[in-house]
Amino acid sequence: MVTVADLPRAGLARVVEELGSTLLEVVCGEVQRPEEIGGVVIDDPLDEPELPEHALVLGVGLQEPAAITEAVERLGAQGALGLVVRAPVAESDELAATARRTGVTVLALARGAAWTHLAGMIRTLTSDGPELDPEPLGRTGAGLRQVVGYQSGLDDLFAVANAIAALVDAPVTIEDRSSRLLAFSSRQEEADTWRVQTILRRQVPEDYTRQLEEQGVFQEIYRSTRPVWVPPLSDDEPSGSGRAAIAVRAGDEILGTIWAVVNEPMDEARGQALYDASKLVAMHLVWARADADVERRLRADLLSTALESGPRTAETLRRLGLKDEPAVVLALTVVGAGTESPLPAQLAVERKRVADAFALHLTAVHPRSAAGLVGDVAYGILPVARGRKDGEERAAEIAADFLSRVDSRLRPLVGVGPLAPGSASLKRSRTGADRALRVLRSRPGQQVARLDDVHLEALLLELADRVPRGDIPSGAVARIVAYDQEHQSSLVDTLRAWLDAFGDVAIASAAMYVHANTFRYRLRRAAEVGRLDLTDPNARLAAMLQLRLMDLTAPD
Repeated sequence: MVTVADLPRAGLARVVEELGSTLLEVVCGEVQRPEEIGGVVIDDPLDEPELPEHALVLGVGLQEPAAITEAVERLGAQGALGLVVRAPVAESDELAATARRTGVTVLALARGAAWTHLAGMIRTLTSDGPELDPEPLGRTGAGLRQVVGYQSGLDDLFAVANAIAALVDAPVTIEDRSSRLLAFSSRQEEADTWRVQTILRRQVPEDYTRQLEEQGVFQEIYRSTRPVWVPPLSDDEPSGSGRAAIAVRAGDEILGTIWAVVNEPMDEARGQALYDASKLVAMHLVWARADADVERRLRADLLSTALESGPRTAETLRRLGLKDEPAVVLALTVVGAGTESPLPAQLAVERKRVADAFALHLTAVHPRSAAGLVGDVAYGILPVARGRKDGEERAAEIAADFLSRVDSRLRPLVGVGPLAPGSASLKRSRTGADRALRVLRSRPGQQVARLDDVHLEALLLELADRVPRGDIPSGAVARIVAYDQEHQSSLVDTLRAWLDAFGDVAIASAAMYVHANTFRYRLRRAAEVGRLDLTDPNARLAAMLQLRLMDLTAPD
């Protein structure tokens, strides 16, 4: 079976050949071009997106010839391959000349065709996703297909639902443990209002679920290995609103349920058919889950190899759909919020969920980005246009936007590495992202940081790693600390304030809320107690480093 991953990347010629008869027509410009489409992007003059190389741009809302011509001029300067606008497009010599000069081919989308439909088909035709194994489970995947009798046209859960509906002669839905709709069969027009709401919302209505829970229906379904008859919940419901439900199991694990709308309890033959179907659905769900996990691991392995900047980097980038181009590496992880200490299993599940959302967000921003979970950190590679100087700032903005949208009960953090000019520098960018992420772990409140923003803190943390435990403080600072502990004084705070103020007594004394003369006396006393020469720059640097390291290594 050919999957999307098997499709080759394509240029304008193939897109026009595949879609031209029904959706697209050429307005002006050259179609037979050697360049491959680098991505599909929606044009937004108010917030110009980062265009991948040789992008095909969807000009939603562009109609006037002058506006289309201006867009072609603007997109040509960014290296776009083509522009799609809504038909009809008035012919214009100026537009044709601009298209020839800029190299941007102008296409027209048929009226009534959805932009989302077009974008989906073009992305399928020009798929540049990772070249993952189409049978990641090896013979197991093929064996499952033979066991459950899959055919090429029935290889999805909706087809399975239709097959079950035909066996039991009733409209069917397949739901997960949280009553979210996974698939439904045809003939749903025969169902009641609850079923219609379930399909429209892709979730069983809360009122219906609550009534089932209160009546112990789910407990009965999960205890039984045979279909359970669920009569109408109230006398107000129509007579045909009963259900037969059966749990979908993989060993002792409940994966979900199958619900069939029936007027009365099922007879033995139909009950046996639904029981057999539950095994088929279980195989499908387990296989799909394992398939997704294997694909996730394969992508993580590819991403980890690419971030090592080794001899296999070029081939790995190609399999990820990336190029040897400037990029920024982002590192994301999830930690407990405040005093909350989530269980390891909860943390792992949340990291996986947030990592998947992160990958989706990066792909929406730049179609040629890549992301995956490596250990407890999700890394993302975000391409940057050559010559663009604000790649790191842009990556930090994208990370902040993601964190403002993601719904997490824990605390997600994103470190942004330095710009990598090419694939050989990806390892350096990853290391920088890891260093920024480490600072965020130790800094409450802040969730996004570039390495440049926290470089000093990163250096201090690394220095603290190299200093043996118990060696801080030492020397002059240790003597001042001991004096403070014995006499309940604040000489350490005085010295810290003076160093932070770069020797300005007025600023330092204000920070300590004491008179300048009092501050000078305490500073002299600190120098005497510690035998510290404040005129020596090396002594000042040593004292400042020790005070900073004391703050980093102090217990929470």
